[in-house]
Amino acid sequence: MKKDNKTIAVLIPCYNESKTIEKVIKDWKKELPEADIYVYDNNSTDNTDKIAKKAGAIVKYEYKQGKGNVIRSMFRQIDADCYIMIDGDDTYPSEFGRQMCDLVLEGKADMVIGDRLSSTYFTENKRLFHNFGNKIVRFLINKLFKNNVKDIMTGYRAFSYAFVKGFPVLSKGFEIETEMTIHAVDKNFKLVEIPVTYRDRPEGSESKLNTYSDGIKVLKTIATLFKEYKPALFFSLISIILILISLIFGLPIFIEYFDTGLVPRFPTLICICIILVIAILLWIAGLILSVINKKHKQLYELYLNLLNKK
Repeated sequence: MKKDNKTIAVLIPCYNESKTIEKVIKDWKKELPEADIYVYDNNSTDNTDKIAKKAGAIVKYEYKQGKGNVIRSMFRQIDADCYIMIDGDDTYPSEFGRQMCDLVLEGKADMVIGDRLSSTYFTENKRLFHNFGNKIVRFLINKLFKNNVKDIMTGYRAFSYAFVKGFPVLSKGFEIETEMTIHAVDKNFKLVEIPVTYRDRPEGSESKLNTYSDGIKVLKTIATLFKEYKPALFFSLISIILILISLIFGLPIFIEYFDTGLVPRFPTLICICIILVIAILLWIAGLILSVINKKHKQLYELYLNLLNKK
């Protein structure tokens, strides 16, 4: 629906959220009555879709399992001036939705991040490893990408049209939020963080996030995106490590050669030479990929210019 000729879409990816989805929809209808509320059911087996329809949401389906797959379909299929992404588990209150939406519609932000970690997350969330994991992910991304985003993995966000239509969704699961954050930082989108309260899931509602397997996927995503977004630094670090290894094993050989004139460990010397060649090749590859990456950024900016004209 429209308000002042601006359209708002509330996006709720869902998998077995029958205990909470009705309340979430009603809360958002009250907070943003002019918005269209979309529930994307991801193979639920507990009648989440029927409850959502009854509550007044527009229900669509994504049959590929995984939050990233759901977000990909949402972003492709829905057109709006502002998008609010929210989980269906009732852990995020709707009262911050208007503020987040206004920041996007007024052009002050391309992505508004609902920051749980500066608010009630660490006291409300009873899963200690989730707390630790959030801190690790935040530290890695802020160090690698030279930023200061306080909450990397929050599922409470608002987006502009340009961000949504220009975001290439590659992740399939819960690592999608990490991918969004890194993409926004790398492509210089306007980011705004606002502290939001967080409440733990109500009794009987179970988290779909696996602490260990999904945590490993997130760390792999960070490593992959670091390689793709900052190839010069990534391959330079590997080159430095290989050079240090070659020095550690090579210096004794050269010292022995200058003392005795003999090289008794030819296999080690050959391996060291191979490692040095690999280090040089990786460094050159990083330089070439960084030039290609810069060209892609230039083309992406031109693409955004076309989006903004629509």
